[in-house]
Amino acid sequence: MNDKKTMETLEGTTTVGITCTDGVVFASERRASMGNLVAHKVAEKIFKIDDHIAATIAGSVADAQSLMKVISAETSLYKMRNGENISIESASALASNILHSSPLYVQTLLGGVDDDGTPSIYSLDPAGGMIKDSFISTGSGSTFSYGVLEDRVKEGVTVDEGVEIAIRAIKSAMERDTYSGNGILVATVTKDKGFEMLAKEKVEAKLKEIS
Repeated sequence: MNDKKTMETLEGTTTVGITCTDGVVFASERRASMGNLVAHKVAEKIFKIDDHIAATIAGSVADAQSLMKVISAETSLYKMRNGENISIESASALASNILHSSPLYVQTLLGGVDDDGTPSIYSLDPAGGMIKDSFISTGSGSTFSYGVLEDRVKEGVTVDEGVEIAIRAIKSAMERDTYSGNGILVATVTKDKGFEMLAKEKVEAKLKEIS
């Protein structure tokens, strides 16, 4: 593995995942760093794995992109072989096994909606540890995001409510964490509409509403 001080990383990343009654919400900021250098201001940290699954990444860009490609390919193969979507738990277990057999410098949130409409999100660490939770944040700004999540995520929260909470959580991290910044990405996964990345204009409008 390359020297972590010079490797292009998303180490300072802040990502958020919220499990809602009707789907899941993911959000992240967009900064990528190389040590103290802001290497990119338009980093993509939310990935569509399948129509019903999404993931966020933090850590080595190369490792993260490699892991996303493998998971996407494996979920597609599962659908071809079995004629049905892989469950969120099984997709997470697959990612866990990949990381357990060959640890990567990456932390991932993986979640979505099963065919029966059940939403869920799992957190995966670099060695393959897998934990399910109702809301999760990763990265250097997670301390600030968790303050918002703990205060605002309640039982019965909807995707529409979750989008606003996720934006608030990332905004809080960007205001206090020097490694998080340069805009916000938000994506949702619901049974009816599948994966959707919110338009930049919609995110900016939400930001103005809560400012």
